[in-house]
Amino acid sequence: MPKSTWKIDEIRKQVAVIDGNKAPTIVLKNARYLHSVFKQWLVGNIWILADRIVYVGKEMPSNLDNTEVMDLEGKVVVPGYIEPHVHPFQLYNPHSFANFSAQSGTTTFIADNMNFVFSLPNQKAFSLLNQLKKLPFSFYWWVRFDSQTELDNEDELFTNKSVLEWLERDDVILGGELTGWPRLVRGDDLMLHWIQLAKNKGKKVEGHFPGASEKTLARMKLFGADGDHEAMTVEEVERRILHGLDVTLRHSSIRPDLPQLLKGIMEKKLNVFDHLMMTTDGSTPSFHLDGVMDKCIRIALDEGVSSIDAYNMASYNIARYYNMTHLHGLVATGRFATLNILTDPFSPNPESVLSKGVWLKKNHQKVNSLSEIQWDGLGPLNLSFDLTDDDFQFSMPIGIEMVNDVITKPYSISLQFTKKELPLGKDESYLMLVDRQGKWRVNTMIKGFDTGIKGFASSYSNTGEIILIGKSIEDMKVAFNELKRLKGGMVLVENKEVIVSIPLALNGTLFDGDVEELIQYELALKSALKERGYRHSDAVYTLLFLQATHLPYIRITPRGIYDVMKKKVMLPAVMR
Repeated sequence: MPKSTWKIDEIRKQVAVIDGNKAPTIVLKNARYLHSVFKQWLVGNIWILADRIVYVGKEMPSNLDNTEVMDLEGKVVVPGYIEPHVHPFQLYNPHSFANFSAQSGTTTFIADNMNFVFSLPNQKAFSLLNQLKKLPFSFYWWVRFDSQTELDNEDELFTNKSVLEWLERDDVILGGELTGWPRLVRGDDLMLHWIQLAKNKGKKVEGHFPGASEKTLARMKLFGADGDHEAMTVEEVERRILHGLDVTLRHSSIRPDLPQLLKGIMEKKLNVFDHLMMTTDGSTPSFHLDGVMDKCIRIALDEGVSSIDAYNMASYNIARYYNMTHLHGLVATGRFATLNILTDPFSPNPESVLSKGVWLKKNHQKVNSLSEIQWDGLGPLNLSFDLTDDDFQFSMPIGIEMVNDVITKPYSISLQFTKKELPLGKDESYLMLVDRQGKWRVNTMIKGFDTGIKGFASSYSNTGEIILIGKSIEDMKVAFNELKRLKGGMVLVENKEVIVSIPLALNGTLFDGDVEELIQYELALKSALKERGYRHSDAVYTLLFLQATHLPYIRITPRGIYDVMKKKVMLPAVMR
């Protein structure tokens, strides 16, 4: 549970406002506000001093010296929205995505630490977290227990010391997500030890159990899981709640499940809304053109969910689940002054946003941005090697076939590799994974990714290694060289000309700029890929998950081509 953040002298000043000896900084009068415990819309006045609500009720303060008084008659106030399952590294970075999300009312993140684990030693990562903590936005984190892929150095990244250092932080409020849960079943006591440590420190443990059977869910609950966000049908929602798991309903760029899940819950008249939360689950940038958590609330309202339950699923339910209603999710005395002012209960995109007492949006206009932070340790990607003809050797018997955006299966390669260019119009392409230090490479074929991409390179991937895809070896080389020149990014090349690119200046994986600008880059890339035969819904997620061994059935990993079900390397990486 996050601790109180106010010092003794601050609390004395807050009490002085009640006594009339000090004026509040902001008063929102005549506010119709959601009281999430009563589950009622109440009317009253909200007094704020700096970043804290000091009173909510019928009274007005006797001292209003230099107080900003805003009359909210006819308006609606709800708690700031909480995104409970953020992967803040989907091309955007935690700072830029927070800056963007706040404008539509999402002012608290519970976020993945995976990118920090791969990129930085703990102390440098903690320095960045401490900078983010000072902003008028609320950042909380989860600690990973596994890498989601096959690494030779996983034991060096996920050490007992490293995991414990993360668990010691007050702003780390859960462990997981448990993508590596099969290891628990196979007897991994170190992971079980970390789960127990998290729970002993009052932190939650988040599951990752797509398609899990009833017995698997029972096992996971016994191991220590508290919740899960992988339900894809209403029956799976019921199954999780039956076994005592709280459920986060997902609406993401690759799993837009929320409408049909809510429809099923409403049709079955399941009285479970107090145990439901919602998430966009780390969607790629352009998915958020129409919002973040406000988007989920809007879907809930459209499906006939009551306005109070809809807002609670994006605020109070999350705060209560994570034992932080003393700070978040409730318009009441003592909480952070993090509030959304709405035109009416059915318009969840706020006209004004107050976060920790700072106006970020006012009367539909952005009035403040989050202060910049120093990305120490996440500098540009400097590739110190070149790729030669010897690296482009494709003579393996097994390739990777895409079933959908993220599921892949093995297939037998029948092509002859005597030419430097494969025919356009066919759905087979060359695929390479190259170590960012240039020490090794993995070569294979990918089927079902595209029909017309000649050269593509990306330093955005699960582990930050370099992915190359294409039908022309020469264009793949040009794409790699352009990525090298950019010092990180995504590059599409055709006939030795760059068609579109996205610069990723932070460690080769994150965009160093506004999400609004990034969305335009991403839309241009997705459009160009689609024109060249990319047939799935989200290429960015495809690139991320090509290495992800928590998904079936075959993956390209730093160890080589890996059979997930048999848990063995089929074709090893080649040292350069």
